[in-house]
Amino acid sequence: MKKRKFKKHILYLIACIVLVIEVYPIVWTFMTSFKTQEEIRWGSSIALPQSIHLDNYIKVLAESQLPVYFKNSVIVTFVTIFLLIVLSATSGFALQKLRFKGQGLVLGFFMAGITIPIHVTLIPLFQIYRQAGILNTHLSLILPQVGFNLPMSIYLFVAFYRFIPDELMEAAVIDGSSIVKSFFTIILPMSKNTVATIVTMNAVFTWNEFIFANTFISNSDLKTVPVGLYDFVGESGVTDWGTTFAAISLVLLPVLIICFVFSKQLTTGIAAGAIKE
Repeated sequence: MKKRKFKKHILYLIACIVLVIEVYPIVWTFMTSFKTQEEIRWGSSIALPQSIHLDNYIKVLAESQLPVYFKNSVIVTFVTIFLLIVLSATSGFALQKLRFKGQGLVLGFFMAGITIPIHVTLIPLFQIYRQAGILNTHLSLILPQVGFNLPMSIYLFVAFYRFIPDELMEAAVIDGSSIVKSFFTIILPMSKNTVATIVTMNAVFTWNEFIFANTFISNSDLKTVPVGLYDFVGESGVTDWGTTFAAISLVLLPVLIICFVFSKQLTTGIAAGAIKE
């Protein structure tokens, strides 16, 4: 019993250390965003701000283009998540519950997309987008995010649908419900944890995506927040760290809110897919 308690205490200690390592940079960023330029320059980097200064946030929102970048990121993220949920939920349902010739081959084709590194397509996509005339558009950022995140999303839905009894749909059809209606009224509401998992993972990835946004977007009115943060680096590397950390804090907030709101569903969805698969 003593050995078990000792091991448990060691695990708790390790967990606390990891938690501090993970959380401290975020806390430090928010803490620094409330400091004045003098406190940042001459004070201790680990000291708490002497008082809460909102000037950095006011300056960011009033004098920078961060609100524009926020709008662009929200548009790209929302459309990407919507398309991913619609396409992956319906595709996973068809691949798991509807019987057709070549079903396994089609599923294997989608699963092969997981093995492709997303950024190896950067140059080909740039050439295709330039010829198609969709550079400097939101579509140029939405398409690769949907395409490359679709295989994993389909996999999660297929893993969940596999353990929904076929008799449930058969009973609905016997009662006069069509397959489409059964899907939207019965099957999809049951997969809320899978939906939450896909929303959380892909919202974070899409919100933080930098490489495609930096390559396909040169118009400042269409930049997303990861690229837009470059605006806070001044000439010759001179940086107003107060406004910079305020901007970073504002960019972090949506990601943190999404993770906190959907954390339980995210864990449940991933665990369910892993165990059931």
